[in-house]
Amino acid sequence: MNQEKNNPKVLRSWAMYDWANSVYSLTIVSAVFPAYYESVTNSNVNFMGFNMQNTSLYSYALSFSFLIISFLSPILSGIADSLGRKKSFMKFFTYMGATACASMFFFNETNLELGIIATIIASIGFAGSLVFYNAFLPEIATPDRYDAVSAKGFSMGYLGSVILLIFNLALIMNGEALGIDGSLASRISFVTVALWWAGFAQITFKNVPEVKKKNTNGSGIFTLGFKELKIAWAMAKEETGLKKFLISFFFYSMGVQTVMYLATLFGTSELKLETSDLILAILIIQLVAIGGAHFFSKISSKLGNIFSLKLAIVIWILICAFTYFFVVDALTFYIDAFLVGLVMGGIQSTSRATYSKLLPSKNNEDNASFFSLYEICEKVGIVLGTLSFGLIISLTGTMRNSVLALSVYFLTGFLILLTISDPRLNSKKEKNDIE
Repeated sequence: MNQEKNNPKVLRSWAMYDWANSVYSLTIVSAVFPAYYESVTNSNVNFMGFNMQNTSLYSYALSFSFLIISFLSPILSGIADSLGRKKSFMKFFTYMGATACASMFFFNETNLELGIIATIIASIGFAGSLVFYNAFLPEIATPDRYDAVSAKGFSMGYLGSVILLIFNLALIMNGEALGIDGSLASRISFVTVALWWAGFAQITFKNVPEVKKKNTNGSGIFTLGFKELKIAWAMAKEETGLKKFLISFFFYSMGVQTVMYLATLFGTSELKLETSDLILAILIIQLVAIGGAHFFSKISSKLGNIFSLKLAIVIWILICAFTYFFVVDALTFYIDAFLVGLVMGGIQSTSRATYSKLLPSKNNEDNASFFSLYEICEKVGIVLGTLSFGLIISLTGTMRNSVLALSVYFLTGFLILLTISDPRLNSKKEKNDIE
């Protein structure tokens, strides 16, 4: 009944979904779509009878999509744990997200509603598919291979998304030679994301096997995820270090994720940069992030996880201050992008590793519920971060004040980290001294 684990072909096929879906994160979330959105909307827009700034509306749309995802995630996790139809649900959300991306081709200055609704649906499709994608990992690999297999997917995601973005960047910058203006080139890029995402996902769908049902009658599948979250949080509260880390992660993740989702809008709205300048900045972030993840991993090994996280957060606070006071043109925006890339990959990889080390040893057989709790913290953080970002823009009329306000989230997370002391997070040298 148990399928063979650590099959190289299956592991490669599973990691290919990262290659497939990461183009959404880079092209739609970070690079091309935000710049295109800014170019086809006025600074003040009317959406379903409500007048607001275009940047605030986009921020609210992201908040709304992740609010829905926050409620859906536990339900989807319960389904993934109880039914042997994860692949069917994964396909549904993949095709829903890809279709929404393709529909963005028809978004222009005359149909704002289409752009906003497509943004929300694409975001839900992306996050929904990841719930089932992640649920496959313990079924295809043994625990000793989790880190390596996850890292492979992470690396392939960065590589694939950069390849497609370079193609789209070339089209946007040189499209006029082919009779394609910048607007059409941007809209074509949305279609390329849909085709890439849905197309390469077929490798995963074809080669990653399904597992038989664990709950044959399907009873309680819609509440199972919430029950698991409740149990996980009860156990987390008993682990002082784990509880403090989750609270700290919740706050500093608010800042990290908000920057990731709204940095491009800052470039277009505040700095009036060209689309090509923005995409080059995003490429800098992506490429530097790979090195940043390895850099902070080495710091964690030598000086401990908490030191590594504190260093990353201090740099994030300096980035907020630097952006507020000094970022005024493309050159300073590129410097900002380099710094963001350095700590973006580092803080994400170090956070995941730190959390894994803090998990209760008595719950080794059910880590899925704890990672569901981790995901909920991140998603709710995105909701509150993007929502507050939009509100500050509405109240003050400038995104610079919103950026400066993010430093409060980072500072709060930093102060909580100062209270965490756990030997599992020490450097290798400290562990040897203890032994």
